[in-house]
Amino acid sequence: MAPTNTLDISFPTDEEILITRTVNAPRHLVYKAWTTPELVRRWWPGRRGGMTVADMDFRVGGAWRYVMVAHGEFEVAFHGTYREIIPNERIVHTEVMETPGTRPDREEGAVVTTVTFEEADGGATVVRIRTNAGSKEVRDMIAQSGMEGGVREQFEIIEELAAALG
Repeated sequence: MAPTNTLDISFPTDEEILITRTVNAPRHLVYKAWTTPELVRRWWPGRRGGMTVADMDFRVGGAWRYVMVAHGEFEVAFHGTYREIIPNERIVHTEVMETPGTRPDREEGAVVTTVTFEEADGGATVVRIRTNAGSKEVRDMIAQSGMEGGVREQFEIIEELAAALG
């Protein structure tokens, strides 16, 4: 199998964040973990809390909303809309972090995220998450939010789930 556990974060442009991680599991299983609500519920909060909502209308034009209660007892919620879905290959969606006064049916301030799943040597999968934040300020705010540790935990759990599915 290809080496895993290396999370690479780069900034291809002033507005983008690119996260790359090789997952030691076949692409179709990684995609299944990424797109199945009961599995998303297990990996999305990382090891930082519990998920209370994992709503996914997984189709182009469909909406999604994830809510977790972090160990510190505060709620974290995101929502968006699916723009493109190519099974086992690519998902493009908007993403809004909800703040007080944010309506889950609105997309003001949305970033656009493209997730790709690429087969790698030895049955592994390279996952790339490219987020276009719309500005350097928003990109930097996301990068400095502590998201790296959370994303690292998410991928560890995705790898465990995908292995268990196999």
